[in-house]
Amino acid sequence: MEFENLDRDTRMWAMVCHLSALASYAGIPGIVAVIVIWLIKRDTHPYLDFHGRESLNFQITMCIAAAISGVLCLVLIGFLLLAALGVVNLVFVIIAGIKANDGIPYRYPICIRFL
Repeated sequence: MEFENLDRDTRMWAMVCHLSALASYAGIPGIVAVIVIWLIKRDTHPYLDFHGRESLNFQITMCIAAAISGVLCLVLIGFLLLAALGVVNLVFVIIAGIKANDGIPYRYPICIRFL
């Protein structure tokens, strides 16, 4: 997938679409931050729409996985899964943010595509 006319501002907002998910580590629901930025910026450029959808799909996938892991905490394996999800979320979001800022369309490897 190729995108043309990627100025610095467009690449920066694409990066923010991904990195806003890290707000969850500060107590703000990351998925809410991603939705707000994507809804505001998606009509600006197709590149922003692409990265916003990717980030939102990944955060929805992480929420589903966290809910399943939360239930599995009853049999103790869920605690390990929640820790692993936190690391996976952090690493993939940072990678996606860097790629988006470099002008590369990034698709998360473990993601259910809802949108």
